[in-house]
Amino acid sequence: MALRAILFDFNGIIINDEPIHERLLQQILLEENLNIESIELQAFCLGRSDRACLENLLEARGRIVTETYLNQLIERKAKSYQAELEALPELPLYPDTKAFIRRLSETELKLGIVSGAIRSEVELILQRAELKRYFSVIVTSDEVATSKPEPEGYLLAVQLLNETYPDLNLKP
Repeated sequence: MALRAILFDFNGIIINDEPIHERLLQQILLEENLNIESIELQAFCLGRSDRACLENLLEARGRIVTETYLNQLIERKAKSYQAELEALPELPLYPDTKAFIRRLSETELKLGIVSGAIRSEVELILQRAELKRYFSVIVTSDEVATSKPEPEGYLLAVQLLNETYPDLNLKP
């Protein structure tokens, strides 16, 4: 069976922004009178959506988490993240990422992204890095109910690729 598509994670794979996320989460939670250590953030947040991260962290600390409160925290972090990225003279992309993605796009492979980040963050970075056009499918935490490591995002990406390119006939 030949390789027909590649699905990339985003944060920590295409862009090296984990330190930015960690700092912003610590800042937002400190404003909520919670001092969170890096080890806790890694345990509860690494590879997960902001929603899953914040919900799990707050519940572990005995906080009552309403949907409204959670949405407010996520929105504050998203605005801070966007402002931080816009202030950077250069995005912290991993070395050779752009060249690698461009080379892959010259093949028959279809490229997609499956990310725990919110769509606005992914779109902002892809547009600024001039990479968006290379990805046929982008699935973010906005489109799925469960966070990684659950497979929902990957299954949706496979479904969308099959709908867009029926000849791929991808199987999860």
